[in-house]
Amino acid sequence: MDVAARRTTGEAADARFRYNGLMREAAVLPVTPLASVIAREGYALVPAATMHPLLASSGPLSDWVAFERSWDDLPLDTYMADGGRYRRRRHAVYSIGAGGAIVREAHQPHYQSRDYNPLNGGIARWFEPIAAGVGEGPSMRTILGLHGSLFRRMMPGSGAWRVEAHQFRIEARRGESGLPTPEGMHRDGVDYALVLLINRRNIGSGTTTIHALDGVPLGAFTLTDPFDAALVDDARVYHGVTPVEAVNPDLPAYRDVLVVTFRMTPAP
Repeated sequence: MDVAARRTTGEAADARFRYNGLMREAAVLPVTPLASVIAREGYALVPAATMHPLLASSGPLSDWVAFERSWDDLPLDTYMADGGRYRRRRHAVYSIGAGGAIVREAHQPHYQSRDYNPLNGGIARWFEPIAAGVGEGPSMRTILGLHGSLFRRMMPGSGAWRVEAHQFRIEARRGESGLPTPEGMHRDGVDYALVLLINRRNIGSGTTTIHALDGVPLGAFTLTDPFDAALVDDARVYHGVTPVEAVNPDLPAYRDVLVVTFRMTPAP
């Protein structure tokens, strides 16, 4: 079965959720109907009221407080070709086998071609690793396990997922916006991607926009609450996030997200 066929299976969804005031069919749903929403639309917004129970029923989140606080210890991203000093980041690589076993791989660089990232691509970027207690703790493993299983429903096979996890903090200051996606509307060159909101403080905007490959807008929504998430089929849609600005420029202002990408690698 080819990739396109594998991504169009699943049950019809019967719930609804809100995209910036517009009610559409979609995904306050358990995993199987959620997979069918992504297969049909190419993406899904999953509100915290759905994502948190999905995660909690999939595995433990017992270290969530420490997990969330670890975003306070992200080093500056020094690879920004635009000279920006608004992004902090850590990175880790995992594999998830067909049976669901999660293995953290040796630390390695993040690489994107300029076809996918014309701003910062084309070089091996060595980010500081996600701290061991965070990257190998229960919350991270639950997040990876749930989404590895979800995406395998949509792309079944005996291969392993190559998974890259990125902790991002985008900061805004007086007179300086933060750019969550400085490369603009883009694809990541993977199969699927998760964007999970961890926290946002004293910021406005940060609206996620989704476009079809021909440029037609498909949706726009803002992740506002911890556990709000966007799931995208990277082969079918572009995604981007508008700049964030400080509501009160005299106070710290930032948007914290976990971005996790999944790419299927062939079985040996």
